[in-house]
Amino acid sequence: MKHLLLFALALTGLFQPLFAQETTLLPDDSVHTLRERVLDQLGRIKLEVYGSINYQNYDWQTFPGKRSTIDLERFVLEPSYRLSPKLMLRAEIEFEHGGTGASVEFDRFEEFGEFEYEIEKGGEILLEQLNLDWKIKKWLNLKIGHFEVPIGMMPFRDEPTDYSTVTISEMETSLLPVNWNENGISLYGNFGKNRQWYYNLSAINGLDNSAFSSAGWVQRGSQKRFEMVNAENMALVGRFDYVGGKENRIGFSGFIGNSTGNRPKPDLDVPAWVGIADFHFLWEFEPFEVAGMAMYGTLSNSEAVSDANRNLSNNLNVKRTPVAAAAAGAFLELGIEVFDLLYKKSGKHPDSELYLFGRYDYYDSMYKTEGEVFNNPRWERHTWTAGLNYDLNPYVRLKAQYAVRKLGIPSANLERSFGLGLGFYLH
Repeated sequence: MKHLLLFALALTGLFQPLFAQETTLLPDDSVHTLRERVLDQLGRIKLEVYGSINYQNYDWQTFPGKRSTIDLERFVLEPSYRLSPKLMLRAEIEFEHGGTGASVEFDRFEEFGEFEYEIEKGGEILLEQLNLDWKIKKWLNLKIGHFEVPIGMMPFRDEPTDYSTVTISEMETSLLPVNWNENGISLYGNFGKNRQWYYNLSAINGLDNSAFSSAGWVQRGSQKRFEMVNAENMALVGRFDYVGGKENRIGFSGFIGNSTGNRPKPDLDVPAWVGIADFHFLWEFEPFEVAGMAMYGTLSNSEAVSDANRNLSNNLNVKRTPVAAAAAGAFLELGIEVFDLLYKKSGKHPDSELYLFGRYDYYDSMYKTEGEVFNNPRWERHTWTAGLNYDLNPYVRLKAQYAVRKLGIPSANLERSFGLGLGFYLH
């Protein structure tokens, strides 16, 4: 942003003689006024940009023919405009997987080896956020519109330079909507002597249980498939954290909402309440950093939801697989900043950083089932990951990792993956 303002100053200075020559059309005082207006408008604009490109190589016993992939995962623009000292208009525009339109995915596990067409609203250019942010008091802010759901660690570790793995948190993205954003109203703020306590209370539109599945539980329940979002059932979200420094935090969050009324058709006559609770933390003890999260989620009348989903149309593009009454997951990650350790005594720390990490993920999208719904052990997953990050500077991060995932089934249950990633965050 600083460079943009300097560029604008240079332009206005460069063209000032041109304006001054036309004194009859644009006097000196008008040139000065125009220049001040341009600078004022530029000073109100803030633009953040981030993105990631990933390579994955697979050696899966569960899918021996799985091919290596290169994914232009996402390119994100986050513009904001300061309407007044206390009012900000924010947006987030995300370009996913390098294109727009419909994509085709070969689903070996839930579609029994069929090709699945992924058709998203507006293709894969998504308006992830659009909201008004009103700073009423230091401890009270009001956000209205489309915004991130403050559950778990994803809202605070979503830029590629924030997380160490090649892709964003495996446990969270396997059970919860990826880039979980909904429409609603949010009250949030920091309070305390050093503003070390953070809270968030939000009312948002609820999930759609027609897209719930065996593999992902409520992962696909965020309503991004249709032009209009159903708001027959709303949901409540709460979060409370202790914040220490710039990134450190420890706390819990929760979600509760009925998901029946938001189905595409009124074909289910019982409520299906989704409840989610989690405990999370991220703390740095230089040169070490530790992060973790544990979550538990429930779905009422899951057998009725499973029966209703079984009869859905193929055109709806949902899995139509049984849904669990409860899902559970956790992760623990430990990292060390190598250059912080090596250069601690000398004080000659380079601009770059080398970061080594190890991580364990556990998640079971069929943790508990109801009635005649089969508790498929295939959806219990344990993943061990080790890797390194190299920060060229504060804006660009190179990543490498090796991960081994073990499934709950007794044989041919290992999925080994090697990944390389490039992430950047300009702000």
